[in-house]
Amino acid sequence: MPSYQLKINGSSKTVDADSDTPLMWVLRDQLGLVGAKYGCGIGQCGTCTIHIDGVATRSCLLLVSQSVGLDIVTIEGLSEKGDHPVQQAWKEVDVPQCGYCQSGQIMTAAAFLEKNSKPSTDEIRNAMQGNICRCASYNSIEKAVKLASDKLS
Repeated sequence: MPSYQLKINGSSKTVDADSDTPLMWVLRDQLGLVGAKYGCGIGQCGTCTIHIDGVATRSCLLLVSQSVGLDIVTIEGLSEKGDHPVQQAWKEVDVPQCGYCQSGQIMTAAAFLEKNSKPSTDEIRNAMQGNICRCASYNSIEKAVKLASDKLS
């Protein structure tokens, strides 16, 4: 089984995996970074979203062999104490119901706000539309993204 050197949350990690193993399973099963959840396995729900070189990316679609040399950030690495403005806004608005999709929602929102710190409501809705929330917390998610954008200014 091949070994891969990955940069995850600012640290170098060596993992052994088949080349076609989705990064999500390496993160969860080998490294214990369980914030990226398995939702659909086909990149449709957004539950497994992480940042690759600052871009929100579905970790179920990215193979471990494609991940070498990339800057990988999981929800666990977004902030050391859970105090990223998006995480703070999520708590203040009390977004989660079941919570299953929330790490993917937060990672999508954080990457979006890095590129657009003062979004309109339509821009927020467009940016977040690829993340499914089975509890339909969309109004709270939108409110939290807006609050996070205010915190970033």
